[in-house]
Amino acid sequence: MKKILLALLCLSVASCSQNKEPEKSVDVLLVGAGIMSASLGTYLHELEPDWTIDIVERLDQVAAESSNPWNNAGTGHSAFCELNYTPETADGSIDISKAVAINESFEISKQFWAYQVQQNVLSNPKSFINNVPHMSFVWGDDNIAFLKKRHAALQHSSLFRGMEYSEDFDQIKQWAPLAMEGRSPEQKVAATRMAIGTDVNFGEITRQLVGSLTRDGNVKLRLQHDVRDITRNDDGTWSVLMADLANGGAETRVKAKFVFIGAGGGALKLLQKSGIPEAEGYAGFPVGGQFLVTRNQEVVARHQAKLYGKASVGSPPMSVPHLDTRVIDGQKVLLFGPFATFSTKFLKNGSMLDMFSALTTDNIGPMTHAGLDNLDLSTYLMGQLMLSQEDRIAELREYFPEAKAKDWELLQAGQRVQVIKKDAEHGGILQFGTEVVSSEDGSIAALLGASPGASTAAPIMLTVLEKTFKDEVKSAEWQAKLKEIIPSYGQKLNNNLELTNQVRAWSSERLQLTFEQVQPEAFTNN
Repeated sequence: MKKILLALLCLSVASCSQNKEPEKSVDVLLVGAGIMSASLGTYLHELEPDWTIDIVERLDQVAAESSNPWNNAGTGHSAFCELNYTPETADGSIDISKAVAINESFEISKQFWAYQVQQNVLSNPKSFINNVPHMSFVWGDDNIAFLKKRHAALQHSSLFRGMEYSEDFDQIKQWAPLAMEGRSPEQKVAATRMAIGTDVNFGEITRQLVGSLTRDGNVKLRLQHDVRDITRNDDGTWSVLMADLANGGAETRVKAKFVFIGAGGGALKLLQKSGIPEAEGYAGFPVGGQFLVTRNQEVVARHQAKLYGKASVGSPPMSVPHLDTRVIDGQKVLLFGPFATFSTKFLKNGSMLDMFSALTTDNIGPMTHAGLDNLDLSTYLMGQLMLSQEDRIAELREYFPEAKAKDWELLQAGQRVQVIKKDAEHGGILQFGTEVVSSEDGSIAALLGASPGASTAAPIMLTVLEKTFKDEVKSAEWQAKLKEIIPSYGQKLNNNLELTNQVRAWSSERLQLTFEQVQPEAFTNN
């Protein structure tokens, strides 16, 4: 009997060993198949074509979370229209430093995409980027005074030359007819307009980048693979345990020299699993969003702009209201919003336990302090959660007075996780934007945070390269290649008219975008 049982056991073990995928070793493992991993993978493949790369995605397709065009506003964030990037300081002046930095970043993204078009990695630019003028629109004396000061301040940067400003009702009606029709001519309004603004389909960019990568035998895409654990090996590499969701959850391990965690809101929990000390003190606060959307082409055809207003007090930057032209898979639609939602999920396809399972003894303190310091955000979220469809339509009519409720439906957008980090002065701060967290030896890195996010994927991934491949980045070979991919690499465009014109002309030609020569003095004030 014992011999029979032993034989059966041996057969079972043999069968399991035959079905189990053997552990493999790769140079690079990218967790998450969104715009960030796709961009980093593309850089690395072009810098080191012989390196092996695995891309791991929990869902059954790439770009299904934050990079999905329906899960974000698709604004090529260049700070042309986003008023929260130019805060008014205590002395009444306008701080344009963040706007300049974001615009510089987006110009890097455009160069990166233009190079990929030139190399036939990306095709048909109109499928993923289109010119849509960026507008800021306000009403009321205080807001008009702010917008006028903002416009004047931005003229000190060459990056914003050519921005038009107007308080003339008829001029603004010409720019954005839907925003003005049905509005009293007695109402004081003001607007700025930048014709070279863009709408971007980050999902399409991601699909094309990943598609190009996986045509090479050194790059493998693993869909429906859920990363369960990340542990450091004695030799400094990483062992990543993952479950094959399409194969009954069968587990396998991949050994990687370098790991990047670009899993959107899910990056925090995976970073914590790595155990690196640099991850201590980080927490996350999830915020979701909804948009009103119309596909009525008679309405859509009469608005060609990303028209941004001022954010409500306490709202996160991603919640700035905007009436937004989108081009998604060849179809134009209009979105209005966003309206904030709250869920304890870190991902749209996540778990309600995400926020709680990410709490640790290191981050619960910073999270509590940040919560107490941002009670206005809690108040804002509570108000948003209580909105009815009638309330949302009423908000829409502040930007589109003649909007008809029957033309608009509610769309659930993506889930974002705002970074909370330990702070010596406040205990913990809620940090807007994105942050790269990496180990001291550069063998693992993760991206945390949200807006401007996808718009600045190319420069953010340059930061990852510079933090994790320090020696390689300094090499003559990498320097030469990076300058080929990003012609302005290592230089600033701000107040360098010649370089700004040169770079914008180069990327615009390849991306089939409108290009306007920056003039030494282009101050328009109607």
